[in-house]
Amino acid sequence: MLERTFCHFPGVTVNSERAIWLSGIACWDDAERECGAVVEDALRTTIQEQLPLSRAAMRAGDLAYFARTLPVTESWRLYRDFRDRVVYLDIETTGLGKGTDFITTIAAYDGQKLEYFVRGVNLDHFPAYMRSVEMLVTYNGKAFDMPFIEHEFREAFSPVHLDLMYILRSVGIRGGLKKCERQLGLARGDLEGVDGYTAVLLWREYRRSGNPRALETLLAYNSLDVLNLEPLMITAFNRKVQGLPFGEELQLPMPQWQPSSPYEPDADLVAHLQDARRYQGFR
Repeated sequence: MLERTFCHFPGVTVNSERAIWLSGIACWDDAERECGAVVEDALRTTIQEQLPLSRAAMRAGDLAYFARTLPVTESWRLYRDFRDRVVYLDIETTGLGKGTDFITTIAAYDGQKLEYFVRGVNLDHFPAYMRSVEMLVTYNGKAFDMPFIEHEFREAFSPVHLDLMYILRSVGIRGGLKKCERQLGLARGDLEGVDGYTAVLLWREYRRSGNPRALETLLAYNSLDVLNLEPLMITAFNRKVQGLPFGEELQLPMPQWQPSSPYEPDADLVAHLQDARRYQGFR
């Protein structure tokens, strides 16, 4: 995708980039061969000046260069070329207030391996893990997960961040994470109907009683959140490129394999907590 991108060049907008594509220049190689004949002098000069910089950054695998030069609304383009550096991440907390609530568990998935961080077990290892993350995919993580994380650990982290909520909205898929999953046919099995407040109740039950099944169910829920981010991100990327002149060539396949969560939800415990929740007047 990036070798077909021009809107990270100074003065080149998404609209003028489309005009470049429609003129027959579909990629950087085309621009080197043909731009003299089909684009105006100022744009030709920009392309000639900027192409060597982009080629050098691509050879070096310089993710930061493209993240810095792309318009924020076009940062989704990074995914195809740098997806081997992505970590999908989701947190669970005791509530929504960064000043009064705290993180209970964090799940992270790098496309190969699931990692878990649990309060009172190994949550203090998370900052070291996070410092190695180059590109992050979350759902609503810019407004929720990352502010919570930085408040919890009193540290600012700066990976390239693709927030799926905004990318999905741009292709007409709206709602919370679970609603987006349903629109795209992603099932949750035994965790269907479990939401963020149930996750809070599971943590409370674990802390109150020490019931390991409560923590296991919470981690099963947390891990499914991150595992589902990958097919959601692929779907969003594919829909973004559909409208491009060469979109079919850029379509990404769904992953053929994903790790299974080592945790199994306790359906009876979930039902018990949800019944209690309804009895207390929560919906």
